This record gives sequence, structure tokens and C-alpha cells, in this order.
Amino acid sequence: MSRLQAENLYKVFGRRPDVAVGRLEGGADREELRADGTTAAVIDASFTVEPGQTFVVMGLSGSGKSTLLRMLNGLLDPTAGRVLFDGQDLTALSPRELRTVRSRKISMVFQHFALFPHRSVLENAAYGLAVQGVPRAERDRRAAEALALVGLAGWEESWPDELSGGMQQRVGLARALATDADLLLMDESFSALDPLIRRDMQDQLIQLQKTLKKTIVFITHDLNEAMRLGDRIAVMRDGRIVQLGTAEDILVTPANDYVASFTQDVDRSRVLTAGAIMADPETAYGTGAGAPDCPADVLAAAPAAVRPDAPIIELFTPCSTSEAPVAVTDEAGTLVGVVPRSRLLAVLGEPMTPATDSNPAPAPAPAPTSAVTPAQATTKAVARA
Repeated sequence: MSRLQAENLYKVFGRRPDVAVGRLEGGADREELRADGTTAAVIDASFTVEPGQTFVVMGLSGSGKSTLLRMLNGLLDPTAGRVLFDGQDLTALSPRELRTVRSRKISMVFQHFALFPHRSVLENAAYGLAVQGVPRAERDRRAAEALALVGLAGWEESWPDELSGGMQQRVGLARALATDADLLLMDESFSALDPLIRRDMQDQLIQLQKTLKKTIVFITHDLNEAMRLGDRIAVMRDGRIVQLGTAEDILVTPANDYVASFTQDVDRSRVLTAGAIMADPETAYGTGAGAPDCPADVLAAAPAAVRPDAPIIELFTPCSTSEAPVAVTDEAGTLVGVVPRSRLLAVLGEPMTPATDSNPAPAPAPAPTSAVTPAQATTKAVARA
């Protein structure tokens, strides 16, 4: 069962919101509603988030991503649709029941730290536990453990104004982790930080996920951040989800010109993986004279063998030193595909076109079932980048 499900969510602000939803379902757009004094912030949003997955919602300001996030934990009531958390319909709960779920099962990390200046670092990290009524000794212990996880051991008795911006955000993350919530909602949590600290916080989150395997919904306006962190990504525009998929899906087969415009400046060499672009050996070599007779021959001829989750930046050197394709193998060393030099150059050199019925974008060869999935490959690859 999915940890989190959003089913046909709408959020409309203004007069007669129910009527506005009906108009949207009938094909009206945002501008038509705005002319009548109504704002459609989120329109028919549906997705699922699996346990342990980092799900990123990406879009520009005004796209509806933060409004969507606030519907996921009941801070905003949907105009239509529902949110299921571990099978429980959050939109059907009473205010008291919803507060209990929010205090025990869902934590939120904000963009602007939201620390109490008159409380110590330890007290800030323990705040969620205090709300739950956890005894002082236990909450101090759990808060100290959470601070250690985010690299702030030894700072427990400091005050927030003694910390840098990055350290303050770590306290906010520790506060969310201390409650041991099943779901973390992170709203532009790193966007107020300078680039170096922001990347450091991304590294921190990636490493924590390897150990804690939390279910995370992460909001950002930065596609590079989305691709670095997300197992799956939803791209929003004007209140709607316009594409939903892995980083490779969005980079290689953008749904439309809007999505394609975001991918132009992405460093493909650190996002795409060998598993995402590999070809079947018969496709690469053909079946005529001179083609390898068996996988062992392919492996013997290959200048290198890499795992499916290897970022394609690792293929540059072997592809430059040999005409033979690089071999892609699974954990057991079994050949699952190859990456010819021509395929690598094509992926790096040619801008991908949006996928339409009349102009389908090229898709990477599917990985055999024994290979790492693209989502897993992306997460592992960017963690090392």
C-alpha cells in the first residue's frame, strides 16, 4: 500500500469554490476563473508516494506547489478530492483527529527555519516531542540523538542566533526527525541558504535517507535540486501537474515545451545513469559477422564494466579510449546492457524534444528486470555526484 495518496485534489480560493471546481472539470482554465474573482491554486492533482520514497514537487512561484503541500497534512482543506495517509482519509478526520496525526505521524520542515529564539538548540529540537507530551528526559535524549544525526552534537546548549543559516536549518530538520514521524513535508527547506550550504544540506538529506528511509515530500523551484533528491518528480504549472516521473523520464522525454525549457541547463552527465541510456548488446553490435558470440565476449571486449546506477560522467574515459561499448552489469556481474560511444554522445549532445503524439521523444532502452530501476539509479548516482 502506498504511504501517501493524493486523489483529484483541487484548491480554489474565492467565491463559490464548488462551482469553480465544476467549471474546471468542464474545461475552464485559471484565467477564466480569475476574471470572476476566483483563484484556482491546485487543479486535479493526483499522485502516490511509496514508503521510503523522496517525492519532489517542482514548479515556479505561483504554480501551486506549496498549496498542494499544505493540503497533504490538513493545514488547508481541499475544495475537492482527498488525501490518504496509510489508507486513512485525512480529509474525513475531525480537527482534533487531524491534530493528533500531524503531531505524531507527519512533520514539516519550513523554508525559514521557524526556530524559537528564546529556546536552546536542544529545546528547539525537542519541541515536537513536548507537544506530544513526551517526558522531559526522553525528549531530551531523542532530540540529542536527532541533533547528532544532522551533525550538531555539542551544540545542544547554544542559542539559535549563535548558529549559521545552514546550522539553523539542521536544527529544523532535527526537530522533524526527533518525532520519528512517518512522513516529512519539506517546503523549499533549502532555498534560503547560499549555494554551498544548500548543496551540503542536500548531501545531508541524501545520507540520512540511506539510513532512515523516511517518506518525504520535498517542494522546490530548482530542477537541479529536484533531480538530485527525487526518486520521483512532479512538475507543476498553473496549478496542474504537467509531468510525473523519474529524473530520467523528465530529462529524456519532457512532456511539453514548458518542461523541456527547465531541462536545458541540467548537467545530464551527473543525472543520467548507465542503466537509463544502455542498449541491448544485439542492438549495439548487430548480429552479423564480427558480432560477439556471447555475453562473455562482450565483457572481454568492453573497455570497462559499470553498474546501472553509475552516472554517465564515469563513462567518458572508457568511451574515449576504445571503440567497443562499455558493459553494464548487475550486482552478480551479469551483463544487462551496453553503452556505445555514439549513444553516450547523442544523449549529451542533442536537446530532447517534448513527447507528443506526432513527435515522440526518444526513450532510453528499458533495463532488464535484474537491473536497478531508473529511480533507484538516479538516487544512488546523484548521491555520489
